[in-house]
Amino acid sequence: MSPEKLIFSFEELGREHKQLVGKKCANLGEMLRMGLAVPPGFATSIAMYRRFAKETGAAAEISGYVSQLGQLKSKNIAVFDEMSRKIRGMIESKKMPPALAKMIASHYKELEKKGEAPDGAVSVRSSGTESRPGMFETYLNVVGIEDVLDKIKKVWSSAYTARAIALRVNKDIPVTGDELGVAVSRMINARSAGISFTLDPITGDTSKIIINSSWGLGEGVVSGDEDVDRFVVDKKTLKIIESSTGKKAKKVVNKKRGVEWGDVPSKQQSALSLSNDEVSAIAKLALFLEERLGRAQDTEWAINADAIPPDNIVLLQTRPAGLTVKKPESVTDRMIDLIVQKFYRP
Repeated sequence: MSPEKLIFSFEELGREHKQLVGKKCANLGEMLRMGLAVPPGFATSIAMYRRFAKETGAAAEISGYVSQLGQLKSKNIAVFDEMSRKIRGMIESKKMPPALAKMIASHYKELEKKGEAPDGAVSVRSSGTESRPGMFETYLNVVGIEDVLDKIKKVWSSAYTARAIALRVNKDIPVTGDELGVAVSRMINARSAGISFTLDPITGDTSKIIINSSWGLGEGVVSGDEDVDRFVVDKKTLKIIESSTGKKAKKVVNKKRGVEWGDVPSKQQSALSLSNDEVSAIAKLALFLEERLGRAQDTEWAINADAIPPDNIVLLQTRPAGLTVKKPESVTDRMIDLIVQKFYRP
């Protein structure tokens, strides 16, 4: 690829490009190579962020500000809040340079022209070179080029949330150690959405596939802010061996722009958000990704209300799966957990 190229369609990408556009964008391209259903879209590279930061002066401002702070204290939560406010302001207050805005607008218009985003609605998601689930920001149902440009800057600046800064400082990673690519993809009209794991994220059991789902967009499942349906599938037989219904009183739904929490109709609250056939199909996709990528996967997906089964499952991202509960190894680890989980929940 040309070193000057700063923006890519997903079709141009694969796993080997994670340092170029971040893991999320690289994996979306890799799934397309596998022939899997992925929302059409494009990726802005990490080099594009660096060019933005250099041309607008944001990089020099951030570097100067951070150097003035000196050694940071791991317990000083107020400092992280103040750092986040100032650094994010340095990024978000800058106007997108015309050349970069033109590149982004061209790819965005191409999605509309091809009918791949007919209403102009897209998601704008972070894509870092290291997996930091829940650390950076996502914007859904973004409409219009000005909104897209604004949300790209906000995703870039989300590398400096208080929670992200706290994690880096306490892990001895430079404050400026996370730079982000951005995935811009067509919004899916999701009837249901959720996550699949090809190992039990609590126990580490690799003989099962765990699927969590709910009505509407998947943000309620990812954030853990709403009860969900849970399915356990035997990895060898792909048979459902357990299912439980969550009381799904709320769901994330589209507004004219952006999203909001809406009420789930009473009859749907206690109804499973996936059919058995959909559970089986999601489990097969999860196992396929594990086999092709060589390790357990944590995969986000949506059920497209505008498509007909079995072609209604759309993959939104995949990444290596790990345990969500770990025993702290030291007092420092416990302090990090306190700062980044209790004080800075996404």
